[in-house]
Amino acid sequence: MKSKSEPAQVASDAVEANEGEKIGIKANPLLNLEAFGQSIWMDFIRRGMISSGQLKQLIEADGLGGVTSNPSIFEKAIAGSHDYDDAIRTLAAKDKNVDQIYTALTVEDIQHVADLFRPAYERLNGADGFVSLEVSPNLARDTAKTIAEARRLWTAVARPNVMIKVPATREGLPAIRELVGEGINVNITLLFGLARYRQVAEAYLAGLESLAAAGKPLKSVASVASFFLSRIDVLLDPRLEKLMASDKSKADLAAVFHGQVAIFSAKAAYQIYQEIFASERFGKLKAQGARTQRLLWASTSTKNPAYSDLKYVEALIGPETINTIPLETLAAYRDHGKPACRLTHDAVKATGLLRRLGEMGIDLDAATQQLEDEGVQKFVQAFDLLMKALKEKRGATRQVLAIGKI
Repeated sequence: MKSKSEPAQVASDAVEANEGEKIGIKANPLLNLEAFGQSIWMDFIRRGMISSGQLKQLIEADGLGGVTSNPSIFEKAIAGSHDYDDAIRTLAAKDKNVDQIYTALTVEDIQHVADLFRPAYERLNGADGFVSLEVSPNLARDTAKTIAEARRLWTAVARPNVMIKVPATREGLPAIRELVGEGINVNITLLFGLARYRQVAEAYLAGLESLAAAGKPLKSVASVASFFLSRIDVLLDPRLEKLMASDKSKADLAAVFHGQVAIFSAKAAYQIYQEIFASERFGKLKAQGARTQRLLWASTSTKNPAYSDLKYVEALIGPETINTIPLETLAAYRDHGKPACRLTHDAVKATGLLRRLGEMGIDLDAATQQLEDEGVQKFVQAFDLLMKALKEKRGATRQVLAIGKI
């Protein structure tokens, strides 16, 4: 990728410095993001972080605004640590099955995290301070079971600042409408494509309209649309690199897209967001207290070591957005982040460029559908690994108990 020319970089730094002066710079870059309208959430959860006070410290010192979880995160936390061993033994001793143990562990974690964020949630009148819990990925293609599972988790956690994660599959769309229409907070996950994003936003509006028609308050309902980013570049960069190396007629345009399709997509998605939530249709709902469905940038850790470790954070700072990042990226931003509102910079140009991807022989809709399918499968695999680990730990406990009775 071509870097900025030195004069352009100097000019850019000057603009960002002026913006910083207007908001009043704080020593910790993470604390400056709120002034630009962005909330930072953490894409990680583990019981040890809760019990040790580490999570509370991140909230207080870094202004952390929320936490997201998914099957992969819980698989690493539960199967990859000893934080949960005592709880698993206790539940196994009570003859709880694997599904019951999984639910008990995850619901308890989510409740504790929700309680830590409750002061922020109250202070901001429900605008932030959420924690997300995902329905089983095995239900991603089943609308009815997704709805039933989301209702069950919502009732089990019983916290106003929890969001139930529902995948942005075709089957997930009617589930989003139904759940929002029941007043359940929803985090739409595994969202990769722009066309699907429009459908997700439409499902949210339709759910709000159902809620309004039932005479129920709209202000208490919150939703985010989690747009996954870095995986887009991981998929498309090799194709672009091949063109850059072997096709002179396409090399220059391929270089423009290299490492940038995800960011172009995010900028285009934000334009759609602005269009939808400035519409007359949403205006009627807003008058009744409805909130916008914020865009949440997910999969924002940098996978390519040749790119900046903050590539998918710095470029996507803008009003009414969230960036959910792992601990490593959180630490990196604290160390050398440079907050500035960049999300709308060259947004129209980015949208126009995406229309030219076809010239590279790349069908973006097909690519994002592939990523959705792969994303569901990856979560299914992680969930299955977790359930296998729980089965083994439960079995070991039951065996010890059986020996003790002999």
